Amino acid sequence: MTEMLSKPAVTTTSGDPVLSMTGISKRFGAVQALSDVDFFVHTGEVVALVGDNGAGKSTLVKVIAGVHQADSGTVRFDGRDVHLQNPQDAQRLGIATVFQDLALCDNLDVVANLSLGQESVRGVFLDEVEMERQAWQLLRQLSAKIPSVRIPIAGLSGGQRQTVAIARSLIGDPKVVMLDEPTAALGVAQTAEVLNLVERLRENGHGVILISHNMADVQAVADRIVVLRLGRNAAEFNIADASTEQLVAAITGASDNVVTQRRDRTTGTGSTGSTGSTVEGKKS
Repeated sequence: MTEMLSKPAVTTTSGDPVLSMTGISKRFGAVQALSDVDFFVHTGEVVALVGDNGAGKSTLVKVIAGVHQADSGTVRFDGRDVHLQNPQDAQRLGIATVFQDLALCDNLDVVANLSLGQESVRGVFLDEVEMERQAWQLLRQLSAKIPSVRIPIAGLSGGQRQTVAIARSLIGDPKVVMLDEPTAALGVAQTAEVLNLVERLRENGHGVILISHNMADVQAVADRIVVLRLGRNAAEFNIADASTEQLVAAITGASDNVVTQRRDRTTGTGSTGSTGSTVEGKKS
């Protein structure tokens, strides 16, 4: 039988969200990737988007980024309804995305990567001095630790590459920054460096959407956690109320199995999380 998940409702930040999505659905042929998904983020807030493989995270991210267009649903940005037809629309609105592959040119230095496609010129020549000044300005916004902006990307560590990619996303002063698995394949020290950057983005007033499989990273920096499962909203947690066990249960659907329900009956506890937002599946 098809499992239907009702919508959780958790609100932690006052004021209207800078980005809100309601009833988002997307189908690829016979595959229903998203079904009636709701999602929102405020300025100065880090929202983690988590879920197992195939949960719909990547599809939702690409809808936000303008790569895919939703079949139905409403997207509001900065208080008005918008239609994202392509990535340029998202960028013009103020939505920046750092995908997992980073899209950096290894043979070019930091300055060239940060200026790529929008180089400063003086007459018919590149204005290298101005581009270097702008590069340092972007990196200082993040309190980033880059020894030199003239080092080729190939000579940087994984964490430093993430730093450059995140700094590049700040060109144009976006209101929302999406980070797709920013700590994947990084060591402990580099992961800490990237998480510090996420906190800097929040402190600077950006709304941050963090896509991650790493629960420790999510719990370290997120304000809220949104769980997708089978292309639907499965749960939503305030970070102060979310345990690792609850998150894993929401991601895997463990709260819906017979063993868990029997245990809850015998102990007198429910299968909802501390926020009351982990949702029992309803059979149809």
